[in-house]
Amino acid sequence: MPELFGSTRARIAPRHALITPGNHVNSAVPGITGATTVVLINEAMGAKFAQTLVTFQEGGQATRGASDVQTFGYFMDGSATATVGRDKKKCSAGHYFYAPPGQAWSLTSVKPGTQVTLFQKKYVPLAGTAVPKAIFGDAAKVTGTPFLGDPAANLQVLLPDEPGFDMAVNLFAYEPGGHLPFVEVHVMEHGLVMLDGQGVYRMEDSWYPVQAGDVIWMAPYCAQWFVAMGKKPASYLYYKDVNRPAL
Repeated sequence: MPELFGSTRARIAPRHALITPGNHVNSAVPGITGATTVVLINEAMGAKFAQTLVTFQEGGQATRGASDVQTFGYFMDGSATATVGRDKKKCSAGHYFYAPPGQAWSLTSVKPGTQVTLFQKKYVPLAGTAVPKAIFGDAAKVTGTPFLGDPAANLQVLLPDEPGFDMAVNLFAYEPGGHLPFVEVHVMEHGLVMLDGQGVYRMEDSWYPVQAGDVIWMAPYCAQWFVAMGKKPASYLYYKDVNRPAL
């Protein structure tokens, strides 16, 4: 149902946020042409990363030169050729790429209607550890594991769990009624997009009904919990920062 008379499910709080597709406003982002681009999370909100949704039109493309920013791109729908440095791969729904700092990347030969979610973060070097290399992957080929032994909650880890990476991106899928086993409170920050289904997300002292297309930001130490509801499975793609010293 359309959001009428100024009503909305969206909420922007000091330490968490919910943004629905009905709230999207396009932005002009350098390097992205022939596309609508929605900056959903970034430093203006208080986050230390950016989450962007790009929907390509006929002739659209995206390019970014080498910098200290790393990029993870996940294909929600459609297809394109992803190039990172000298490597390239034809990608479609469920595929993803990781462009490390210091390497340029681009999306070309894009099918109209293609949607890509981008997570971007300035890379924090770790002494004695090499910078990660470019990655191309297919979520369908990533083996999932029951989260803390619960078969109703399946976790797929899309980036290697290695010290060189200071960001992680995972897929979480829940059977109807599946839920996080406890209310989590941790140092990692999150950016999240609901891919399928629906449920209820607790953030701090608020409970939010969420569904496919919704985006969530959670600051460090934001109390969080999720339960899948309805008659079909629910899933989401999420970012977190990892592998760096506490001080």
